[in-house]
Amino acid sequence: MSILEIFILALIQGFTEFLPISSSAHLILPSQILGWKDQGLAFDVAVHLGTLLAVVIYFRKEVFSLLGAWGGSFAGTHNSESRLAWWILIGSIPAALFGYLAKDFIELYLRSAWVIAGTTIVFGLLLWWVDVKAKQVKGEYELTLSNALFIGFAQALALIPGTSRSGITMTAGLMLGMTRESAARYSFLLSIPIIIMSGGYTALGFLDDGVVVNWSELGYGAILSFVSAYVCITFFLKVISKMGMLPFVIYRLLLGVGLIAFLTL
Repeated sequence: MSILEIFILALIQGFTEFLPISSSAHLILPSQILGWKDQGLAFDVAVHLGTLLAVVIYFRKEVFSLLGAWGGSFAGTHNSESRLAWWILIGSIPAALFGYLAKDFIELYLRSAWVIAGTTIVFGLLLWWVDVKAKQVKGEYELTLSNALFIGFAQALALIPGTSRSGITMTAGLMLGMTRESAARYSFLLSIPIIIMSGGYTALGFLDDGVVVNWSELGYGAILSFVSAYVCITFFLKVISKMGMLPFVIYRLLLGVGLIAFLTL
């Protein structure tokens, strides 16, 4: 990989992982449009590690508090934090299960620019409609088990390129009456176990294959994705409280229409 490819792909991963605009779509597009070679499993793991560190460090107080409360639940101590920790874990199961079972089908039939264009537009419009109509009164600590499963199954839809994991989970949260900020925080916390699981599974894949890796490429990718993801989280939480989801909806519509135009010309 060239320095330019490393730089662009790592920034794409960092900036789009937590925005409701689909990181997978943006990572697929360079190969679809520019003809770049696939970045490889090792680089995927590196940039996901960077985004994982960003969300864990940004929410470090919440993460340590939730982990402590979750551990305490085994001793019979239950509170809103232990429940939220359990909801995050349980809500991660659908995406992990569907990802494992449907991985080959998705790779063969859904990783195309046409699919990305369609899902980008459809789920972008759904996000806009829900953002406008939602009551937005509920916080993340008020979620129930059924709420957690609903958001968890929504997260599984993000396996379809162009859907956006953060976008669809925020959409589901808004449908349940969550505020924009609480839906975003829950979405970010929900990303932690799924990034760990997907990254771990991918790492096992390239380790079993005995692939020779370029450690400097992986290091640069991880650092750049970490910095861009941390900046992105900070920026996003400030923007949605003032402007809502509309800027990201507009971007999704422009991207989807632009892709269709590119593919048909």
